[in-house]
Amino acid sequence: MKKFFTLFFLVLLSNCYSQNNEISIVLKDADSNLPIEDATVFVVKTKQSLLSNSQGIANFSLNGVSNIQISHTSYTSTTIRSTTLKDKVNIVYLKSNINNLDEIIITRQHPQNILKNIVDNSIKKLTVPARLKVYSREFFKLNGTYSYYNDGLINFQVSGKEKNFKTDILVEQNRAVGLIDTDISTNLLGYNLNDIMENYYNFKYLAPILEPRAKKQYDFIIKSYSANNDYFIMLITPLDKVKGLLDDFTIIYDKKKKLIIEASSSVSPSVVAKVKDKTTVGSKNIYKSLFKTIYRFDDSNYYLISSKEEIGFERIEKKGTSTIEVRNYFVTTNFSNQKFSFAPSDVFKDKTLFNKKNTILTDFWNVSGLLATEEEQRIINSIEDSTNK
Repeated sequence: MKKFFTLFFLVLLSNCYSQNNEISIVLKDADSNLPIEDATVFVVKTKQSLLSNSQGIANFSLNGVSNIQISHTSYTSTTIRSTTLKDKVNIVYLKSNINNLDEIIITRQHPQNILKNIVDNSIKKLTVPARLKVYSREFFKLNGTYSYYNDGLINFQVSGKEKNFKTDILVEQNRAVGLIDTDISTNLLGYNLNDIMENYYNFKYLAPILEPRAKKQYDFIIKSYSANNDYFIMLITPLDKVKGLLDDFTIIYDKKKKLIIEASSSVSPSVVAKVKDKTTVGSKNIYKSLFKTIYRFDDSNYYLISSKEEIGFERIEKKGTSTIEVRNYFVTTNFSNQKFSFAPSDVFKDKTLFNKKNTILTDFWNVSGLLATEEEQRIINSIEDSTNK
């Protein structure tokens, strides 16, 4: 009997230790107390990556003890032990290193030539082959009302080499809620899954500022980056005299390794105001456009960690106009440089998850790497309620 109770106690103890512990952290600026968005949270034990949402929140499950690495290009990186996260909600403060004293760097080469070299080197250094488990999320708004939402866990197998990358896609789980009007083409529903990873790996979104004529269209400035002595920041803004819908670009790169860490662009309201609206049926007048990509380098691997894209435009139709806004996110929750095996019939060929039948095995959206904010959850619930009526 004594042996039985001893064995029972050991089994019970083992089960307690084997249970996953759900941990929630809120990242805040140490000076302003404001939430920090787009910080990368890396759980060393599980190799899981997360991204803090606009409320600064990141949730994850952990079996045992692990170091948690937190990084953001504008804050001092920090590592904490999971054993220090004892509350239901744990606030972690990060110290900002940004100030207004960033020096302009004078170079012999034109900054565009420097950027070309950095892009070429970044493409060469990207780890391939690579397997990225990505959590994707997309919001669709039609005429001011959110009407469609989808998210999913997607496995990307990246192969090939620079400027000839190839991806095979396997959809692990997905859910979609909402209704789309029949006259809304799937081409309007954000990204194309079949080429988006190749675009990110080829830095295609930087193509407009790498063309020869960009030297006459944009002002290129390189500054020292006070948040990290290893980083430089390149600011690329359209000249006032240039017409057209041109973006402002911001490139943060490691000056020693010559690797892009973060790239973003957006169309400023002042540029939009100067562009004459199109009136031809079928044309689009863009009033909002932005993207942001973050890459991770961990001494041996270099890969995409997250992306964010938003676009808003007015579409000219025979009976009037309609406004469409699409907002989507990618977060690489797990990375491996190993290939996975699959049957050709398992490969996903469609452009989006729009036509994909729902496959929900777990509540993946709660432990996906990017937790929905309170506002986003209200939007999702509202779309679900409208669909069920």
